[in-house]
Amino acid sequence: MFTIDDLSDRLGGYLPAEEIKQVRRAFYYAEQAHDGQKRRSGEPYVTHPLAVANILANMHMDHQSLMAAMLHDVIEDTGVSKEALAQQFGEPVAELVDGVSKLTQITFEDKAVAQAENFQKMVLAMSRDIRVIIVKLADRLHNMRTLGALRPDKKRRIARETLEIYARVASRLGINTIRVELEDLSFQAIHPMRAERIKRAVASARGNRRSAIRQVQNAIQSRLDEDGLKGTVIGRQKHLLSIYRKMRDQRKSFAEIMDVFGFRIIADDVDSCYRILGMVHNLYKPVPGRFKDYIAIPKANGYQSLHTTLFGASGMPIEVQIRTREMEAMANNGIAAHWLYKAGQTDKPIAEGSRARARQWVKGLLEMQRHAGDSLEFIEHVKNDLFPDDIYVFTPKGDIMELPQGATVVDFAYAVHTEIGNSCIACRIDRHLAPLSSRLESGQTLEIITSPGGKPNLSWLNFVVTAKARSAIRHALKHRQHTEAVQLGRRLLTKSLAEFDINFEEITEATMDQLLSELDLKDSDTLLEAIGLGNRVTHVIARHLVELHRGEAIDGDAAHPAVHGPITISGTEGLVIKFARCCHPLPGDPVVGHLSVGKGIVVHRAECRNLHELKGDPEKLFSLSWSDDIDEDFPVALRLEVESRRGLVAELAGLITDADANIERIGIEERDARLAIVNLTLLVRDRIHLARIIKRLRNLSHIGKITRLGN
Repeated sequence: MFTIDDLSDRLGGYLPAEEIKQVRRAFYYAEQAHDGQKRRSGEPYVTHPLAVANILANMHMDHQSLMAAMLHDVIEDTGVSKEALAQQFGEPVAELVDGVSKLTQITFEDKAVAQAENFQKMVLAMSRDIRVIIVKLADRLHNMRTLGALRPDKKRRIARETLEIYARVASRLGINTIRVELEDLSFQAIHPMRAERIKRAVASARGNRRSAIRQVQNAIQSRLDEDGLKGTVIGRQKHLLSIYRKMRDQRKSFAEIMDVFGFRIIADDVDSCYRILGMVHNLYKPVPGRFKDYIAIPKANGYQSLHTTLFGASGMPIEVQIRTREMEAMANNGIAAHWLYKAGQTDKPIAEGSRARARQWVKGLLEMQRHAGDSLEFIEHVKNDLFPDDIYVFTPKGDIMELPQGATVVDFAYAVHTEIGNSCIACRIDRHLAPLSSRLESGQTLEIITSPGGKPNLSWLNFVVTAKARSAIRHALKHRQHTEAVQLGRRLLTKSLAEFDINFEEITEATMDQLLSELDLKDSDTLLEAIGLGNRVTHVIARHLVELHRGEAIDGDAAHPAVHGPITISGTEGLVIKFARCCHPLPGDPVVGHLSVGKGIVVHRAECRNLHELKGDPEKLFSLSWSDDIDEDFPVALRLEVESRRGLVAELAGLITDADANIERIGIEERDARLAIVNLTLLVRDRIHLARIIKRLRNLSHIGKITRLGN
């Protein structure tokens, strides 16, 4: 069992005797305060703070951090006050203990408000003394090492919390040794069987690859010696969670991941790093695009290294990292390397630089906190820095929603509730109206505006990224298409029956059932849907119904009665009435409808050339008219011949915006050095609106011919 004497011996390597004496005094104080308390494992409670201090000793942390580690549970568990600690051990140690004590209250399965408050406490404690989080990370690491005595469900909860927050904080602060162990311990707690299988497979693979690894290692070391370059080559091992994530996310087999050989070369100085890079590129061919220089451009957490991937013998991939000893210390200990420097074991600029970056990060978080105003808004800023792969946005009530990178307003609406997504018509992002296709950023507050008449749009499928949104939209569109097809089918059948001087309501249930039986359809809605989608010819169905209703066949002259009165369209019918892209009809244009199989009615301009091909099937053509109360925008395509000049697009955009229209698409083709062709797709209300825009365009001297496109 590890004792205070063992710790003292270890501290003797880098701390003066007086400071070691203070650490021992803190241990005896904690031992007395925790007297009689035991851990779940049955061990005396004081073994935990002693183990935490030992983890910090491995990082060569200063004596005040070690004293805080010894005392970190005293305020929380024994009733000793912060003031009493300050009198005994000084204000800095008392502040550290108080900060760590507050962090022990962090839970991540509580309500959003409590979660936000605890995040706030964490950052406030870090802002006062960055050592608070280092002590807390060591505390969490020992707790993870001793999870065995807990229930499986509690193990998983603590492990998820560790992965979500503490491992990420360790990564953000560059403390790689703690991050890796926290991740692997969490993985083993959440997926014990998977972790065990991977662990056994790794052990087996290492045994099989030992000679190949040694061969590459010796080849690199020999070339270093030949070229007079000082460097130490060591093998680099992947940790369990890293292997598991690559297998899961990249869909790679274990063999594919383990086939990559990893090495690290530790050099004396930066100049040697670049010279060694040239040497390994001479020894093995580099893989194009796989070189990264984190020495010239360090990562946000201060990490510095050269990364390159090489083709080894027989095409075997070799990943090599090249760094100095100071950079190695930084990669493993992050901001804790500052205290390594104070112990005389690393280089001042690197350690100070890392600490400065950490302080800058915390300072930025505090500034965000002041601007946010309350802890619920503030939590997002912290998470944004810890979880760059995800985004976190707020509901108007302050609840936090987690979404993948690239998520849109519609994804958010469906994440809240499927019905919210189905009925959303607009959105406010941070109180400003925004398009439903807007890509979200962490920290935004979203308010979804819904309407009982709101419906999902087919175009949403072009930009949503979450599976929930995509499946819900498809389901809603399918249901909506059925409903709209039934309604359109009823309108079409009613119109056809009117040509025979029969009202649809006059058709009895018995007559309809007889028709359905003959057509082998289950109900009238199925028939009306087939008519609305163009899968059944309306006139044929109407004539058959009339014959059944009257009990006699209709003579040939009455088989094709004259069409009376057009169908009125308003532009909002939805999925079963579409507007042809070939001619872009606008309200005010003479229009004709074609009943297209599986699509419903497609609206064309009367002069559209494509209609000539459809004239051979007159039963599927309908006379249409526009409603008087249309409140929609419709696309129209224009072709402009213009003189080439600087600022042309901006000028056109300004003019069209002033005319209360929107540009949906714009393209420019150069015809020669002087002239260009501009292809515009605008969204306008009707023909009169379009005429007004064209008139404005003609007033520009450098615009020549203007043509409305369409067959």
